Amino acid sequence: MKRSVTSLPLHTGRAPAWLFERMKRLCGALIEVIVMEYGPRELLARLADPLWFQAFGCVVGFDWHSSGLTTTLCGALKEGLASLGDDVPLAICGGKAKRAIRTPDDIRRYGERWGTDVSGMVATSRLCAKIDNTAVQDGYSLYHHTFIFTPDGSWAIIQQGMSGEKRDARRYQWLSRDNLDIMSDPHTGITCDHTREVLNFVASRSADARGAVIDFASENPDRMAGIWEDVTLSMPRRHYISAADVNTGRLLKAFKAIHETHPQSFRDILEIRGVGPRTVGALALVSELVYSAPPSFTDPARFSFAHGGKDGYPFPVDRKTYEHSIDFLKTCIDKAKMGDREKLDAFKRMAKI
Repeated sequence: MKRSVTSLPLHTGRAPAWLFERMKRLCGALIEVIVMEYGPRELLARLADPLWFQAFGCVVGFDWHSSGLTTTLCGALKEGLASLGDDVPLAICGGKAKRAIRTPDDIRRYGERWGTDVSGMVATSRLCAKIDNTAVQDGYSLYHHTFIFTPDGSWAIIQQGMSGEKRDARRYQWLSRDNLDIMSDPHTGITCDHTREVLNFVASRSADARGAVIDFASENPDRMAGIWEDVTLSMPRRHYISAADVNTGRLLKAFKAIHETHPQSFRDILEIRGVGPRTVGALALVSELVYSAPPSFTDPARFSFAHGGKDGYPFPVDRKTYEHSIDFLKTCIDKAKMGDREKLDAFKRMAKI
């Protein structure tokens, strides 16, 4: 499938109540149909696909080019799932701003409901957020995080960062899979119109740099401080960090904390409390200048998409047709549950057309 380029400009305001109410109901119906026909893992795979996710937002009537599509669609999916009760083995946690911070609490509540250990899900949620905010330094700060998972441990992540300078957003999407290396090209897609040289510590090309950081962490803290002083004397012209960015005292404390945890992998370093973008930027300089192992500076953003309608483009949302769509899907679902698949099979044939 050919993918075209679009931007995700920041839009103010919110979806009108009449539309969001319908979005919730349509999302609930579509969740139920997909899970019924293909299972919850297939739904995760589709939500983690940037093109499918954007097209889904258009189907439910949101603006094709707005950053609000991400946050509003995730909210509608979360509330649509809640309307289905316990019929669908799926959890949708987190959201925008304060809801994102409460993601671990949401995950634990599902764990209690299902009687499963979700500590691994909480750790994955936190790590992936830290990777996109710290290990990929592209000028976008995360403000939205949605974590979706099933009782068997499959998961998907949809999160979004904002650039106040450019007045646009960047969406990051993830999917659990058998061959996933969370430290090497882990995303299913990163969507934004603007690409540039960025510090990307989770690129496969950054493997040597990640190894160099581990070597650096094994040094005595005094030796680490001496290396940093040497680096700052020959600070190169790099966009990802400058001498003015660094509080040396705080950075040396971070170096000491890193050394004392005896990290065995770059993931261990990222998970240390207090290791943020500036510490990682400093480690990038060390790996490049001291160990001759530069990280990747290739922007991993990938592109997509479709078209939509909340603000009247390409045409206003037709409320009557919207209601017919919801009613048709609910009828398909109800009849299929009773053993009559005629309408649902007809719906599937329409998709093939």
